Amino acid sequence: MVELSSTPPQPAGVVLAGLWRRGRVWLASALVLAVLALFDAGQAGRSAGFVVSALGSIAPFLLLSILFAGWAGATGADALIARAFTGAPAMMILFGALAGALSPFCSCGVIPLIAALLAVGVPLAPVMAFWLASPIMDPSMFLLTAGVLGLEFAVAKTLAAIALGLIGGWVVYLTVRAGGLAEPLRAGVGNGGCGGAKVRAPKPVVWRFWQDGARLQKFRRDSLTIALFLLQWLVLAFLLESLMLRYIPAETVASVLGGEGLLPILTATLVGVPAYLNGYAALPLVGGLMGQGMAPGAGMAFLIAGGVTSVPAAIAVWALVKPRVFALYVALSLGGAFTLGLAFQLWQTL
Repeated sequence: MVELSSTPPQPAGVVLAGLWRRGRVWLASALVLAVLALFDAGQAGRSAGFVVSALGSIAPFLLLSILFAGWAGATGADALIARAFTGAPAMMILFGALAGALSPFCSCGVIPLIAALLAVGVPLAPVMAFWLASPIMDPSMFLLTAGVLGLEFAVAKTLAAIALGLIGGWVVYLTVRAGGLAEPLRAGVGNGGCGGAKVRAPKPVVWRFWQDGARLQKFRRDSLTIALFLLQWLVLAFLLESLMLRYIPAETVASVLGGEGLLPILTATLVGVPAYLNGYAALPLVGGLMGQGMAPGAGMAFLIAGGVTSVPAAIAVWALVKPRVFALYVALSLGGAFTLGLAFQLWQTL
């Protein structure tokens, strides 16, 4: 005999609203592909292939982050991880910035790890430091940048990544200390941020969680929830990236970034947001523009802003945090890109 739930049925409007909230991102991706199939069938297929390829390239990081978050919650190890980031703020922010600049993550590939860290209660300040620094530089990017733009540019870009992480981390830390940015995560992402219930009310750690039916069920449920949440936003982000690469010609970007002085640095900072090119593809473009007389500072600003605040990356960030945190992320990214580009330009004139 089936036992009926005692919970009263919900109105149809409430049910539909819940379905819309859970499925609107998938629906947006489906609509984009449907419009493409109607007006540019070839590009629809190429965009779908691009999404599959991009997801495949970050699949190991995505899978590990999902399993990590599920494991941490099921065992109770999330309390230990969160407490590891509650030491001296200066050290934690420095560690976040250095780890970000040296880690092999792109602007979208870092999102699964960020989600896992925030969900287990890691403070927002060191996470923001890692978040801002990570898309700008990694070991492979350093070598390629040195080969295309020179060793000095590569070293400067690495220092810029660390500097942006430090600035962002300290701004967030001071804001939190002043009482701002409470509960930074969107509902359903996790309970993390700047203190975390995992730190305030730690529970015993059970390493062999699979021997406990309730913990094993929690592992499966949390892993599936995190996987679906991340996948829906990454699919949309990579889909939009494919359209930008297809419909925004590199020549168009080049035409608005030429010239010298302060204005090209500001323009490069702003253009870097919508004119997304992945970090590796952007290097030859910037190298060509600098060969045609573009100021090195403008090239630096474009690479920093494009990596951190590009539309696909911004969509993924928007999915994780509340609007005020997102606004601060964008402000730090754009302000940092312009300032660091200007600093590099001044250095070049010395």
